[in-house]
Amino acid sequence: MADPKRLYGLNALVLNAADGIGEAIARTLVKHGATVIAADTANSGVEQHFRQVRGITGKVANLADPESLARLVDETADAMGSLDIVVNDFLIRQKAPLGKADETLDAVLKQRAALIKSVYRAALPHLKTSPSGRIINIGFLRSFFAAEGGDAVARAEQDLADLTRAMAAEIGEFGITANYIQPGGIMTPESREVFRKNQGLRDFCIRTSAASRLGEPVDVAKVALFLASDDAVFVSGTGIAVDGGRTAN
Repeated sequence: MADPKRLYGLNALVLNAADGIGEAIARTLVKHGATVIAADTANSGVEQHFRQVRGITGKVANLADPESLARLVDETADAMGSLDIVVNDFLIRQKAPLGKADETLDAVLKQRAALIKSVYRAALPHLKTSPSGRIINIGFLRSFFAAEGGDAVARAEQDLADLTRAMAAEIGEFGITANYIQPGGIMTPESREVFRKNQGLRDFCIRTSAASRLGEPVDVAKVALFLASDDAVFVSGTGIAVDGGRTAN
């Protein structure tokens, strides 16, 4: 049951929020009292999508450019008067699921790190003034990787863990937390398209989940809600897997 007072008075920025996990997080935070700016790309329809949703403002932004992201953070804080919660969910498209921990993965991880760090640096002055500063980083979906891409999965997860823990160590003295969520096989519009082309990968994700099914974006959103709330005030530098009990990478 939604508690409209759980996040009452808090302002959040959610990236890649027009659909999938980002949308689910934005809607969940609002149900529990937060005010949200949901940012996504120009062709996502994010402004129209949230036009009738009280508490959420859709905003078009370039999510692939560090400087644009920094401006987005400052504009968000100015528009809302403060910034308390930042959810980094970056969709880096590839022609096909990644199968190896190679140069392609290195480039993807470097790009993701640059984007997250840009948001982090811009958000930090605002979060320092918040009584409930929260940074939540979302990992890549399992459908981002090929079935045989276990080494790439492990490498990407470790990269996000290291990045998030470094943030947590730096900002803990200000009462700000930084955590990450590692989704497994989650049925988003993006993964649905991948699974349509690759039934074997879909079957693999189901077979290697103890729950024997794919998850839904709201499964991730519920964990994000916990991390954004006072219930997680002493949780930082930590990752939570939302994968139904994954039994293999």
